[in-house]
Amino acid sequence: MLRSSGKWMALALISLALLGTLTKARADDYPNRPITLIVPFPPGGSTTVMARNVADKLAAALGQQIVVENRGGAGGTLGTRFVAKAAPDGYTILLSYTATMAIAPAMNANAGYDPHRDFTPIGMIGFAPNVLVVHPSMPVHSIAELIAYAKAAPAPLQYGSPGVGTVNHLAVEYLASETGLKLQHVPYKGNGPAISDLLGGHIPMMFLPIPVALGNIKAGTLRGIAITSAKRSNLLPDLPTLAESGVPGFDAALRYGLMAPTGTPPAVIVRLNKELNAALATKDVQERLATEGAESLPGTPEAYAADVAGDEKKWGGLVKKLGLKVE
Repeated sequence: MLRSSGKWMALALISLALLGTLTKARADDYPNRPITLIVPFPPGGSTTVMARNVADKLAAALGQQIVVENRGGAGGTLGTRFVAKAAPDGYTILLSYTATMAIAPAMNANAGYDPHRDFTPIGMIGFAPNVLVVHPSMPVHSIAELIAYAKAAPAPLQYGSPGVGTVNHLAVEYLASETGLKLQHVPYKGNGPAISDLLGGHIPMMFLPIPVALGNIKAGTLRGIAITSAKRSNLLPDLPTLAESGVPGFDAALRYGLMAPTGTPPAVIVRLNKELNAALATKDVQERLATEGAESLPGTPEAYAADVAGDEKKWGGLVKKLGLKVE
């Protein structure tokens, strides 16, 4: 019996060695066919723009086509779940995003994936701040004036968002939790109808992506107050950040990156990270990101993992505080 057990152990070790050799061979040969980059939202949004901004550069560097495929639905969880269950061979990767990596799993107990267990970070693409805007009839021009105005108002100040649980919604609640403001959320079905009501003066304020708000700010139909990232935006360099405006440590920028299914060979992750960072270093990619109000943020897979963990702690804690979790 011992001799038989030893035989099976030897065979198992040989099999593991052969598996390791085959995995290394596949990694050394990577990629030898097109790669699919899943965007877990419908076409036309910021996630699709981010994916396409790097896909062509990655394709040129890897010598294979990068097919950008939109798989929208359920707030981004359907497409993200699809990649979580995909073969871990480097040929199906994910455009990851603050909403799908940090907010959706905190809100939805049945999201169908775990950001830590089911994914291996490749690297971050960049970050994009929002801008806090108010209707011009509001007698405020700074965060200090907004706080004073809201605290003196007889009723909670209303603000709009494109929906419950969006970063636009949670960023305002984040601001309220840091400043003690009493605010009332007015959710809409998307930014379009919310902006219409904001421009009409039906709601006084909201957070918006900078490219969406930029034209109205320049036209004077909306007034920009502050930027949500830790640093100022190149598109609105005269606007201070919320951290500069008396809300220390405030950072509610959207993060975008690339993830692969857990089990993807380390050599594949290293190759993809290397080419992603090289793409982000090019002037044309940086300029394309800048038109979206975004900045590139090259780095290691480990740095992106730490960033996701930080976002989970921030947004997950806020979701719990607001009672937004759905079982």
